[in-house]
Amino acid sequence: MDLNAPVEKLSGIGPQYQKKLRKLGISTLGQLIFHFPHRYEDFSNFKKISEIRPEEKVSIKARLTDIRNIVTFKRRMHLTQATFADETGSIKVVWFNRPYLISAFKKNDLVFLSGKMGDKYLSNPAYEKIYGPNETIHTGRLVPVYPETEGLSSRWLRYILRPLLLQTKDRIEDALPQELVKKFQFLPLNKALWQIHFPDSLELAEKSRERFSFEELLLLELKALKEKMNLKREKALAVPIDVETIKEFLKSLPFQITSAQKKAIWQILKDMEKGRPMNRLLEGDVGSGKTIVAMAAALNAARAGAQTAIMAPTEILAMQHNKTFNQFLKKFKISVGLLTGRDYQVNNKKTKRDSLLKKLEQGKVQILIGTNALVQRSRTPKITFKNLALAVVDEQHRFGIAQRAKLCQGKNSKERILPHLLSMTATPIPRTLALTIYGDLDVSLLDELPQGRKKIITRIVPPEKREQAYDFVRKEVKKGRQVFVICPRIEHKEDRENSGYEVRAVKKEYEKLSKEVFPDLKVAMLHGRIKSPEKSKTMKKFREGKTDILVSTSVIEVGIDIPNASLMMIEGSEKFGLSQLHQFRGRVGRGESQSYCLLFTDLPFGIYTRRLKAMTITDNGFELAEKDLSIRGPGEMFGIRQWGIPDLAMASLKNLSLVEKTREEARKLLEKDPELKKHPLLREKLKKFKETIHLE
Repeated sequence: MDLNAPVEKLSGIGPQYQKKLRKLGISTLGQLIFHFPHRYEDFSNFKKISEIRPEEKVSIKARLTDIRNIVTFKRRMHLTQATFADETGSIKVVWFNRPYLISAFKKNDLVFLSGKMGDKYLSNPAYEKIYGPNETIHTGRLVPVYPETEGLSSRWLRYILRPLLLQTKDRIEDALPQELVKKFQFLPLNKALWQIHFPDSLELAEKSRERFSFEELLLLELKALKEKMNLKREKALAVPIDVETIKEFLKSLPFQITSAQKKAIWQILKDMEKGRPMNRLLEGDVGSGKTIVAMAAALNAARAGAQTAIMAPTEILAMQHNKTFNQFLKKFKISVGLLTGRDYQVNNKKTKRDSLLKKLEQGKVQILIGTNALVQRSRTPKITFKNLALAVVDEQHRFGIAQRAKLCQGKNSKERILPHLLSMTATPIPRTLALTIYGDLDVSLLDELPQGRKKIITRIVPPEKREQAYDFVRKEVKKGRQVFVICPRIEHKEDRENSGYEVRAVKKEYEKLSKEVFPDLKVAMLHGRIKSPEKSKTMKKFREGKTDILVSTSVIEVGIDIPNASLMMIEGSEKFGLSQLHQFRGRVGRGESQSYCLLFTDLPFGIYTRRLKAMTITDNGFELAEKDLSIRGPGEMFGIRQWGIPDLAMASLKNLSLVEKTREEARKLLEKDPELKKHPLLREKLKKFKETIHLE
């Protein structure tokens, strides 16, 4: 069976359906067969008409006695009204806006109907005409419901998939090694394929789902472990540890670093001593001191005559890093450069781009800080390092070999020497994700906060307490403190999920706060559509205390450090995940004053408060990340839905025992057969899997 054959090989799939299927990521027969249901409607409850009760989900077998179309006067809605009967009685059935059904049925047609009974009629039921003893697929059973797109319904997918499965399920070769099928007592592939699409019971559907979840996770684990193996074959500059310089640096800091920071610095420096590329994730809660750890590694590289590239997610954060590195490394006479889309500096002095790049190529700039402009090769002259040893990537979880190679493409490089990589994140990564998506990274954990850091008091603010909260804000500003206000959107937009409730937007909130609520205070606005020079100017004023209140979108989520800001107000807090709320909260509490985080919601008490209450109970980012994973899932939490990870694997990333079991089996497979030569079908499937996943 050629699973790579295009879907148009099937009769009935013309250009229009091909286009719709592509929206679901389906262009081949294999992708169609492995497009699994995400839930099932249980229409297996067969009853006689006389036995049906209101609000009951039922299936019946009855004959059509009457059908007609009616157009309602007020809403101009098409109603199809029908009467069906069996030997025990008759029942009214109504379909909304399906006038074509009058042509689909004839009087005395025998039909299966499945749906929910209202007070007087069966509303919008699924239907299926009975022509003989054939098995039903839309009614009277566990009915699969698929991920859909406009113009492509689950009914159509069932209609296409059933004959395709009947024809092909016994001819598809199983890529999952048979020793694993036997070891874990998985269903055979042909049975699992049928039972996941058209299950005889929920138990069999779940057994099939477990089998395919294991297979998808196995591919994820194999990919991560193979990348780790491949990286060991690459070369990197071996950077010796200058112990005296590191000791001197730590003594020069105006604060005592934590034992977790010391441990992370040592792990990183030991990795960089080796001649193969480091691939380490520095994972630390908000305010745990990741920047100082990266600074120690960059200083050590500079003392060895090598260079460091530091890539920040925003220009604001790049400029903040530039200021911090210059401040703490000044006594060590380290040359620090800044390169963003329009700002070029060396040691805090403005310069021209060409001049900065010339110094970089000559090795006169030892640490270069920038945004993703560092890996964009379109502009000339290109960014060329003389001797790049370390790349530090802030809040960009995936940064692969290809991107590293872009950083170190020099004019005279004869062989590829990759920089060591240190990825930094303030979003604690749950163990399941660390074992799969980030399985090729070694992890250093900063699980201590600096001494003297006060707990940020966090409160939920319902609509009736908004005025009290505003009074509290005014008191804080009168004490000389500053305030962040975060909104979910830039422009006003209605909340479709909760009709009648307004989702707060930056522009409207700025107008309200500056003109109505706090006309006597200095209020500024920041969002992603504001041009970079204006953003920098706004942040500079706020940092210097010339602005009292900054109204912003999530652009300030990562790394912004304003020690005088003591109050974080989050509007529409129910629109954010727990990890993101924790990131926002971490923007305050960096000075000596007691700090506060106010979670505003305009929704009625109780709708979201159980989730938000977790913020008031714990300030531990790792605990919140685990809760976030269970509530929202990894796709929303880490923005990885666009990476092409299959739905079953995505859902399984919540299941620690399954992830650990799968990782262990992947490790054993590669130990015995690194190139998977004994498992050609699995090797081929892994190759195709890599092509569809975008983890870099």
